[in-house]
Amino acid sequence: MKRNVFSILFFLKKGQPMKNGEMPVCLRINVNRQRVEIRTRRSIDPKLWCQAKERSRGRDRLSQDLNHYIETSRVRLYQIFEKLEREEKAVSAKIVLDIFNGKTENSQRTLLGVFREHNEQCRQLIGIDYVAITVNRYDLCCRYLGELISKEYHLEDLPLKEIDNEFIRKFELYLKTERGCAQNTVIRYMKAFKKVINLAIANDWIYRNPFAGIRFHEKEVVKEVLTKEELQIMIQKEFSVPRLELVRDVFIFCTFTGLAFVDVSQLKPEHIVKDNKGKLWIRKHRQKTKNICNIPLLEIPQIILDKYENHPICKKKGLCLPVMANQKMNSYLKETAAI
Repeated sequence: MKRNVFSILFFLKKGQPMKNGEMPVCLRINVNRQRVEIRTRRSIDPKLWCQAKERSRGRDRLSQDLNHYIETSRVRLYQIFEKLEREEKAVSAKIVLDIFNGKTENSQRTLLGVFREHNEQCRQLIGIDYVAITVNRYDLCCRYLGELISKEYHLEDLPLKEIDNEFIRKFELYLKTERGCAQNTVIRYMKAFKKVINLAIANDWIYRNPFAGIRFHEKEVVKEVLTKEELQIMIQKEFSVPRLELVRDVFIFCTFTGLAFVDVSQLKPEHIVKDNKGKLWIRKHRQKTKNICNIPLLEIPQIILDKYENHPICKKKGLCLPVMANQKMNSYLKETAAI
């Protein structure tokens, strides 16, 4: 059987350069003298381009990323071509390009599509393997990735195989500049992103790890501690705004019980028990560790519980305190500190 003639060429598209003076890198696939061309989502300063080697001469990180993309794409294209021939399937430049671009079977996976599937599975496991706050973080990460894709590429989604080292760096920059995230918050989103990428690698939806060689370092946070006098001032402070008073009360309750925010938000009357001497205790499983805790209910926390006993939200949801969302709590707590 006559063997198909197959060739690949990366080149710069002639014509009007981009706004930054760079030119787009294009890919040409040729099978039996029939060819297709596409413009990749990569660009380069024409002065750095070496057409003879079909790569960048530069030594900077962006040049290395581009060269890595060209090399891995070339390998992947030859793998697609050889697999089609080995399985004696129809071969054409368009078929090879369609498979490469994720338009067939297993290659149709996209970043946001896989991310949303992952988040939905996690949502079904809330209370078993996950807590709501973690799933909310996954949802936010997916949303921010969608915003970046729309802003940078003017698309609704990207094929998983298009996710590379450069995209990850763009996402890191987007979180810090557009979203104003601090370093440690950025790392939390990156860990969520990396988890989905690892899932794609495990399922053979992508063939390389775009996080390879990338390391993130958390900054040590020095946590401020309230003094006894500062805490007393906060307890005695009167607020004219109900939401700020509620935030102050929840914070004071956490302080005197040692419970985490998520544990207080889940606290129910059934978790308040009496011992043999008639003293009240908080007895419940911690959300994070699943360990049961026994905490004596002191006078101030007891006053706070009594204060909100008949609150509409507490009545409706069967909770001890009408705790609002964590993000709002943190925002309003800063507001109380400024008063």
